[in-house]
Amino acid sequence: MKKTYLTLLTISMAFIGFAQEKAIDSVNTYKKRVLETAEVEFLTSYYTQDGDNAAVSGGIGSEKLDDITATFIVSIPLNADDVLTVDVGISAYTSASSSNIDPFDGNKPASPFQASSGASSGDLWTNLTGTYTHSSDDRNDIWHGKLSVANEYDYFSLGLGGGYTKLFNEKNTELSVNANVYLDTWKPIYPIELRKSNLSQYGTITGNTNYNPIFTEFSSKNRNSYSAGFSFSQILSKRLQGALMFDFVNQQGLLSMPFQRVYFGDVADSFIENFQLADAIEQLPDNRTKLAVGGRLNYYINEIFALRTYYRYYSDDWGVNSHTASVELPIKITDKFTLYPSYRYYDQTAADYFAPYEQHVSTEKYYTSDYDLSKYNANQYGFGITYTDIFAKAHINKFGLKSVDLKFNQYERNTGLKASIITAGLKFIMD
Repeated sequence: MKKTYLTLLTISMAFIGFAQEKAIDSVNTYKKRVLETAEVEFLTSYYTQDGDNAAVSGGIGSEKLDDITATFIVSIPLNADDVLTVDVGISAYTSASSSNIDPFDGNKPASPFQASSGASSGDLWTNLTGTYTHSSDDRNDIWHGKLSVANEYDYFSLGLGGGYTKLFNEKNTELSVNANVYLDTWKPIYPIELRKSNLSQYGTITGNTNYNPIFTEFSSKNRNSYSAGFSFSQILSKRLQGALMFDFVNQQGLLSMPFQRVYFGDVADSFIENFQLADAIEQLPDNRTKLAVGGRLNYYINEIFALRTYYRYYSDDWGVNSHTASVELPIKITDKFTLYPSYRYYDQTAADYFAPYEQHVSTEKYYTSDYDLSKYNANQYGFGITYTDIFAKAHINKFGLKSVDLKFNQYERNTGLKASIITAGLKFIMD
């Protein structure tokens, strides 16, 4: 009875409000919808890399990795002001490096430069993200909230986030703030020689036969990440637009990779076949704070050319400082086709806890030989092409094709790591 009364009351109030609005203004007004119709976007990529500094085998060995990713993004207008976006992604990879978590489960002699064919040679990552966005009537205030879950063989992640954007000065100025929390749970996987007390089943230990690693399982299996971001964007002239960004991240918990080996210079080497047994696993602090400040300048040259530039400075309390600079030159060759040549440069200092293969000593508290934390610089060269048809004249059943993107990037570090990625995207609108 109470539910019926509330329903009738709601209907009555809605009718009264509607009648009052009509009495004030008898002319029907039209409010443009944030999203006119449902959109579906399909993204896919193929990534491949190779190098000789695998972290799983203590900074030496093959870094060969291949990854294929597919993502579906569906944006659904709930009404004139609200949009629900669902993002579903899946990624499958094979890795010579991770295969050597257990280098003895293949049919070839174990070696850090030879991929094992066992269960650890590949994995599957899945992700689901839902985002709800609400815009004010004048479209000058935008709120969003999101929830995400991700799962892989050795970890599970739950993410929560939200943000607010304010446009003013006739939409020439934009301010945005956002915050995110990620709660991760590890299922630690350690190198096989640290999990098995009887190593004779894998072969005879050579070199230092009194193998005695430093190893204790991690007591914590959680990693929490908290981030906050701020951005300010301003149209400076008819041709120039600028933006400033600031990001803060704090991570707590298990920040070490349980399967990444470390070899000490003051400990004699032990081997089975051609694979060196771990002296220890990576040990890093359980807290890390990151700060980044960046800016963009985009300049419209003419109807054919535009210039996009970006710079970011990054610093954290592990001793890593980096600079990122990139430039992109969109070239509009027709009304529907645009080319995107680009270049990106990156340079960073080494973390306080990094040292190459056998450069650590056993008396240190923290140590890693992961070259992602080493001193290096990198160059990335890219080229893309985009087809855009705002009227979506081409159709596949009830879906009109709005855009097609195809991009290629070549990445090279001065440590020897090389990587290539091809990405493709299709965006459809529903009739």
